[in-house]
Formats: sequence, structure tokens, C-alpha cells
Amino acid sequence: MVKILHFADAHIDMANYGRQDPATGLPLRVMDFLKSLDEIVDTAISEQVDLVVFAGDAYKNRDPAPTFQREWGKRIMKLSKAQIPTILLVGNHDVSPSVARAHALEEFSTLSVPHVLVADKPMFLGPKELTALCAPGKTLDLQLLAVPWVSRSGLMAYLNLQTRDLNELHSEMEKRLSNVLQKWLDGADPSVPTILTAHASVEGAVYGGERTVLLGKDFVLPKSMVADPRLDYVALGHIHKAQDLNEKKHPPVVYSGSIERVDFGEVQDDKYYVVADVDKGKTEYEWRKLSNIRPFHDRHLEVIDQEDITGQAIDALPEPKVMEDAIVRLVLEYPRAWAPLIDDKAIQEYAADTFEFHLVKRPQMEERIRLPQDQVVGDMTPSELLEQFWQASHVPEEDVAALQALVAEIVEEDEVDKEQEIAE
Repeated sequence: MVKILHFADAHIDMANYGRQDPATGLPLRVMDFLKSLDEIVDTAISEQVDLVVFAGDAYKNRDPAPTFQREWGKRIMKLSKAQIPTILLVGNHDVSPSVARAHALEEFSTLSVPHVLVADKPMFLGPKELTALCAPGKTLDLQLLAVPWVSRSGLMAYLNLQTRDLNELHSEMEKRLSNVLQKWLDGADPSVPTILTAHASVEGAVYGGERTVLLGKDFVLPKSMVADPRLDYVALGHIHKAQDLNEKKHPPVVYSGSIERVDFGEVQDDKYYVVADVDKGKTEYEWRKLSNIRPFHDRHLEVIDQEDITGQAIDALPEPKVMEDAIVRLVLEYPRAWAPLIDDKAIQEYAADTFEFHLVKRPQMEERIRLPQDQVVGDMTPSELLEQFWQASHVPEEDVAALQALVAEIVEEDEVDKEQEIAE
């Protein structure tokens, strides 16, 4: 039995919210991601796992700042010094569109970091190759198939394809990749546990926000390709929502998910890494929930009553204690004419203890007044025109009646004044 730790989508330089820590100079959001990474690395060392599999996307882009490279490097070197074999799969955020440019994990290969192997191209690693990553005197009786991110441009150059038809390209990609995996599995030792790690979209997976993966711009692997019963565990990266696509069946086909919430699309998602005991024909794994995830709160209010809009907005938010140190968003939709009734300062003060607060105001354009087909403006009285205006301006019905009565009074007084002028 082989004990592996699987995680993915670290995105440690995701500093899209908050401020910097004065002590370290790092954005506080980057420190959130690093805390999760520390928890994962410390678990691997304390439990002396046999193998760490990182399934891609160390950073948010392929040109990370040196400071972020340093912080990622510290954690990987900690695994190296503990002599824990570590596979680093290259993800789509780690590679450049240019085939000739280095990827973001290149330095670990260039410097031949002990016990660390970067999988930047499809490869099959048998027990001999994996044992070479172990501490002296230890062996790793395991077979591993690694499939890093497959870019369209890179594959088109490799296959010398000229087509612009995505369906044709995806079909060819699927065919070639399937042939490679089948060849490796056919040649694998059937008595040795075998795992597959890939950074890819797999048919049937669900993104955060409950969007099922469908064929589109992404190359989507058929589920049948990764759920091959000759495999004993499939460690996936790329999709941030933790899930098992082959639940209660063999092999587990697992997206461990991202190690922190990246944006409001993941507001409902808990974050995990996975520890699995892999044996031939039988694998047991455990979701390990990350403990230091910063809370997100997302609220939406469609204002339909102009009475105390600011109070309505505050009531739509969680209690201040719940929002403390959280990232909070409130989306307000309201008729444009009601904008002056909103006290932004009062709402911001209520959310003062948040880590970061976003008040998103979406004023709605008033609908144009649509008259019946047999009616024209010239045929309508001023009173009838005003009634249409009140309705289009979302004025409450009880106020419309009062306004119309006031208009009738003004019009009547005006007519009396004119009659008096004529009489004089």
C-alpha cells in the first residue's frame, strides 16, 4: 500500500483582494494561500507520506514575481529536505503560449532539486523512476502516468496541424492522448498500483457555481479515459471545486480543488487536500478540510421599495461579527431615480470590520413607457400621461393615487385662474 498526498491549484500569488502585511511585505491574501500550503506540506512531513502529487497551477499566471517564486520554492524545498518524493505537474497557469518559453516550475528541473520531479510533458514513471526520487534505502512500488496541461497551440505545432476547426483538433487530441495512455497501461505491471495525474477538464466535472463542464474552448477528457479500472487513483487539477467523478467506484477520480477561495464563484465551496492509501484494486482516501480558509459572503438585494433603502441594504448583510475579517460583497439593484436615497457611507461603516467590502451598485434604467397600439400621446390628457410616468418610475400605487389627486388640484386651480383672467 502506498500513501499519497494529492493537492492542486495553489495559485499562491492570487492577491486580488485586501492589503499588504507590513511585517513581510506580502499581500495578506497571498499569506492566506501560503497558510494552506504550509498546512499541506506539514501534513506530508508529519505523516511521512510516500509521495506528494501536485496536480498543477502553482501560480495565477505564467510570469510570477520573484517574491512569490521564493515563497513557493521554500515550501517545495521543505518537502525536498524531508526526502519526500514530490511530483509537480505543470498546469495551464504555469505555461506560456509560446512553445519555446520556460514554464513557471522550470527551475526545479534546471537545478535538479533532490526528490522533486517536474512533469512538463506526458510521461510514464515506473517503480524504478519513482524509487530514484526516494531517500536512500527506500523504494516506491508504484506506477504513475502524468498528463500536464495540453495546450492547443503546442499540440498543433507538435502534430503539424493547420486546422482551425476546434472539434477536429479536440478529436485529434483525444485520439492521440488516448493512444498514449492505452499504450502505457498495456505495458504496465498489472500487479503494481497505478495512478494517473492530469491537469485537465474531465467530462461531467462541475465548476464552482455549479457549471457542468461541457465541450467548448477547453479540451475535455472523456470520463471513460480516466476511469479505466486498471488505474487505482486519479489525481486531477484545474477545476477548483473538490469532487470525485467516480464516487463509490474504482478508481476514485478526484479533483482536490483549489487550496483557497479564489473569487466569489467559490463562496460556497469548502477547500481540501486529499490523503489516499493506494493499493492494487482497492484505494481508500480521505478529504482533509483546510482549516484557515478566509470566509467569503455574497449578498444580493433587488430594491423594490424606496422606503429606507440604506436600512434594507444593511439588513441584507450578515451580522458584523460574522463579517469580521471576511471578504464581503453586496450587489444592489434599484431604479436609477432612487440613487440619491442610498447612503453609501452608512453601509460602508456597518461593514467596517470586514477584510474587504465591495458595494456593487447596479442602477436599472427606467423602462420606456409603452402605450396601447390604438393610443397616441396626442390623444391623452396630462393626467393620463403623468399616471403612465409614475408607473414607469416604480412609484408605489398608494403614492400614485395621492400624486394624481394633487395634480388634479393644480390643474383645477390653473383652470380657475385662467377663467378669472378672461373674465377680467
